[in-house]
Amino acid sequence: MTTKVSLFIANYGRELRIEIDIRRKEKMEKATEFAVRMKRIQEEIGVVLKKAQEEMKRQADRGRKKAEVWKVEDRVMLSTKDLVFKKRPAKKLVDQYVDLYIIDKVVNVIKLQLPTSMRIHLVVNIS
Repeated sequence: MTTKVSLFIANYGRELRIEIDIRRKEKMEKATEFAVRMKRIQEEIGVVLKKAQEEMKRQADRGRKKAEVWKVEDRVMLSTKDLVFKKRPAKKLVDQYVDLYIIDKVVNVIKLQLPTSMRIHLVVNIS
């Protein structure tokens, strides 16, 4: 469903005119009529935008899967994707995941029990 209304009409209630003709005599619309017309246009646009938003959500959710639920004391593997190691010369020689670690706390992120030799923050993002 489309409104067939330009963005300029939706915002200002009239078409954009580049040239100006001073001699032109045009009838001015009453303020109440203008307000009613603008309200109708805005409602139509709202309906169309809502449908477009629902369609985009449906398309985006098609490829998504449910997130796993993590609990305290679960064991997880730590990804090395964003970690920097000083002793390993090449990124391709670093393992993709590092050991299993126990979850201490779960909020929107996970707090892990890491060994002291790993000098990274204990709180990591869930992914």
